[in-house]
Amino acid sequence: MDRLADRIDAKAPDPVGQSTGLSDALGRRFEYLRLSLTDMCNFRCTYCLPDGYRKAKGAPSNLSPEEIVRLVRAFATLGLWKIRLTGGEPTLRKEFNEIAGAVSNVPGIRRLAMTTNGYRLPERAQNFYDAGIRAINISIDSLDAAKFKQITGHARLEEVLDGIEAARAAGIENIKINTVLMRDLNHMEIDDFLEFVAARDISLRFIEVMRTNDNPGFFKSHHLPGENVTDRLEQLGWTRLPRVSGAGPAVEYGHADAKGRIGIIAPYSKDFCASCNRLRVSATGKFHLCLFGDGGIDLRPLLVSDHQQDELVARITALTMTKAPSHLLQQGNSGATPHLASIGG
Repeated sequence: MDRLADRIDAKAPDPVGQSTGLSDALGRRFEYLRLSLTDMCNFRCTYCLPDGYRKAKGAPSNLSPEEIVRLVRAFATLGLWKIRLTGGEPTLRKEFNEIAGAVSNVPGIRRLAMTTNGYRLPERAQNFYDAGIRAINISIDSLDAAKFKQITGHARLEEVLDGIEAARAAGIENIKINTVLMRDLNHMEIDDFLEFVAARDISLRFIEVMRTNDNPGFFKSHHLPGENVTDRLEQLGWTRLPRVSGAGPAVEYGHADAKGRIGIIAPYSKDFCASCNRLRVSATGKFHLCLFGDGGIDLRPLLVSDHQQDELVARITALTMTKAPSHLLQQGNSGATPHLASIGG
């Protein structure tokens, strides 16, 4: 198979050294891009796609590998050095390894991460590492096999847990678990998750379930504020850790007797958006300034040729200056987001 780099104009500009940084009107600086490769997912999680994935009629095609590289080059020019490949389930893209390898080789990109539901991870972890993946987030919403199947629609808990060890054996040292916190579904497992993390050098992040256009009833029934976990952590002697450069939205906690760490992602908490350092692009090339914004701006017309890079960089810079101070989730407004799989959650 011909290399993706060989199919892209060799005269494309090298982003190293060009950046003065990307920021918005509030002075928030951006170094982290969440890039969706597909909105398709093969799990049926109750909070996201309970009826399974359904492709919308007339939906545009996903960005090609060549378009993705052009996009990443532009963001790298602007100083973004961390890329997370998301979905949907990003590994459903047949070119996943090819895309990962090309993105990891873009000058200026220092960390390539991915988020996955863990499907077939034990057999594919080494391929992901070889393609340049150095950090991986794995969704695990229950440590009980029956509950895991109830939430995801798949009896694959053992496979996903094996995937953690396979990723570590492959050389991926930065491993995190994403756990959506849901009242009456898995909130009673909080202590079980704490014990799991205490025995492993791993980070687990409890994520508040978020309201989207497709799940208002589910949200009303199962939303549990992140401070419920924070209160429990403090009762057990966990303490807040300093924030590190390029970190996502989680507030992390550690314990002297625990090998791992616990993070809390609480988008309904006060000032959650004040430290935002990430931007999003959908699988079809829409630029989303916020997960819960009013819609994306199409960058695809500027991804046709390498020679459009200056115009693309200027467009990204101008749009980022318009980023709103905060989402409006507290007012019950989740913007145009139909479900979390649509633009990479």
